[in-house]
Amino acid sequence: MTVGDFQGMPSAMTGDHIEAILKLAGGKSEKDGWVTLPEGSTMTLHVAHDGAGMTVPRVEAVKSEGELVYARNSKRELFALVRSDIFAVALEGDASTGKPARRAGFG
Repeated sequence: MTVGDFQGMPSAMTGDHIEAILKLAGGKSEKDGWVTLPEGSTMTLHVAHDGAGMTVPRVEAVKSEGELVYARNSKRELFALVRSDIFAVALEGDASTGKPARRAGFG
C-alpha cells in the first residue's frame, strides 16, 4: 500500500466517530456529561502520539470536552486523552444487552 491508498480516509478520530461508537455500545448520558456503558460492557481505547502508543483498557465511562476525552475505568482511574490521538476502539461485552464479555480460560 502507498500513502495514496489512504487519501480521503479520516486521519483522526472525530467527535462524531466517538458519539457513533458510544451509541452502538448502548452508552447512556448522565447529568454530569459522562456517557456510561451498560453494566458488564467496557471498551479499550487505542491511542498513539508521535510514535508512542498506549491502550486504555476496561473503560466504563467517557466524557468529551472539546479536543479532550476523559476515560474512567472501574477502579475510578481517570485518563485524559487528546481526541485526535485515539485511532481505534474495541468494545468488550454484548453492547446491546449488557452481557459481560466471555473470555477464554477459567472463570
